Amino acid sequence: MARIAGVNIPTNKRVVIGLQYIYGIGQTKAQQICKDLGLPDAKRVNELSDDEIMKIRETIDNDYRVEGDLRREVAMNIKRLMDLGCYRGLRHRRGLPVHGQRTHTNARTRKGKAVAIAGKKKVAR
Repeated sequence: MARIAGVNIPTNKRVVIGLQYIYGIGQTKAQQICKDLGLPDAKRVNELSDDEIMKIRETIDNDYRVEGDLRREVAMNIKRLMDLGCYRGLRHRRGLPVHGQRTHTNARTRKGKAVAIAGKKKVAR
């Protein structure tokens, strides 16, 4: 099992798919890394030599921000918005959707489980 950027890459998957297990590397970046290093698309992680694993590891360390550094940067950006007290920061602080979605209905992922309010029933007419 190859270990790159602190993540165990599954051995039976193709290299392009396996690299996507690293936080911060998606499909496009994974394809770009394989193209730069000259790895064929069909190559699997367990077929990689130690030299190729080292090249992948060095490329990711030098050229990309991944895992802990990226998570820290995203968290600091959110914290900065919250400290500024701007609209987006307030939405983060209150746990509401940040990008302008409606909240009258939906938004359950951000708002959490629905809490019943006493006396709020639909009036039958």
